[in-house]
Amino acid sequence: MATARFLVSGRVQGVFFRASTRSEAERLGLAGIASNLDDGRVEVVASGPDAALDALEKWLRRGPPSARVDSVVRETIADRPLQGFRTG
Repeated sequence: MATARFLVSGRVQGVFFRASTRSEAERLGLAGIASNLDDGRVEVVASGPDAALDALEKWLRRGPPSARVDSVVRETIADRPLQGFRTG
């Protein structure tokens, strides 16, 4: 099981980005957390199969309909099993 951290920039706060991310991650069978950062970005940490993380990254590049995603930066982090998916 892999764990990845995504930093999503653009109009991604106040547009249900975190809740939509949680729904998509749960659909993909991923565990993790989506949090707003003070600088206006959203941080997503997710763990699960590589293919599901790739699918989540593809979704994050679009986001929910009311969002405008400018960039997504992905980094692999040390495997740390996560349980469930929550927003912070």
